[in-house]
Amino acid sequence: MDDSDLVERARGALDAAYVPYSEYRVGAALETADGAVYTGCNVENANYSNSLHAEEVAIAEAVKNGHTEFSRIAVTSGARDGVTPCGMCRQTLSEFCEAEFTVLCDEGDDVSEYSLGELIPNTISLGTLEAASGDGDAGDGE
Repeated sequence: MDDSDLVERARGALDAAYVPYSEYRVGAALETADGAVYTGCNVENANYSNSLHAEEVAIAEAVKNGHTEFSRIAVTSGARDGVTPCGMCRQTLSEFCEAEFTVLCDEGDDVSEYSLGELIPNTISLGTLEAASGDGDAGDGE
């Protein structure tokens, strides 16, 4: 599957978005390491903090189906404005993906490509948490 096919799958997810408050539809298509694709759309809630983001929905669907290794994600909006995953979604992606993971952002006639590491450097990780709790090598020189 090439980049444009993955972007088209993300665009296809827009129709299912539930966005009565912002009217800003977002779709995502997540490709697993073995080539399967899972899509997601945003699902809003009157209590905005309970809203689900398209990227998270796609990740949850993939994980539910036994996938935890991913090769890339395409993200689009109804506005085709090059939307990137938000900070929360970037952190969720970093739980499963390395810094080199590819993020494709739909700009309508063009696609911007980023690495996850460009979008969110120095993420919180298992190593970060172990170092903070003293369970890991915190690099204190002792």
